[in-house]
Amino acid sequence: MMDVAAISDHFEIHALLHRYARAMDAQDWDLLRTVYTPDATIDYTSVGGPAGPLDEVIAWVASTMPAFPESQHLVSNVEIDLAGDWASVRAAYFCQMRTVTDAQFFCGGWYTHDLVRTADGWRSAHMVDSIAWSDRQAEALATLTPPG
Repeated sequence: MMDVAAISDHFEIHALLHRYARAMDAQDWDLLRTVYTPDATIDYTSVGGPAGPLDEVIAWVASTMPAFPESQHLVSNVEIDLAGDWASVRAAYFCQMRTVTDAQFFCGGWYTHDLVRTADGWRSAHMVDSIAWSDRQAEALATLTPPG
């Protein structure tokens, strides 16, 4: 049975995951930074991106996402393992995206986070995006590459 503090932590962690999805869909990189600790590391290698420190990865996200003016990240099946001021989180995601060339694709997978409680609330110190499946992604991405 969870006590009031654990219930509060669960709500705050869910809010953090929702803020991540909102930041990605709104392409609000300042908001995205509020999901992470300043020294966070992020791994987007499963979706063709980098793995590295926060600034490097957000720069990649900010340069890549404008090719996808419409997206919707949905987060569910959240599993939280609390350990004091630390938490391990695994959450499923479903994402639909439309490219600037009007090609649409879908994908899903898991976000895993190592969270830490900070003075500003829960923040991710490490996140891994693990894509599990996609539908029409290769075709949609191919429309972004000029022939030749």
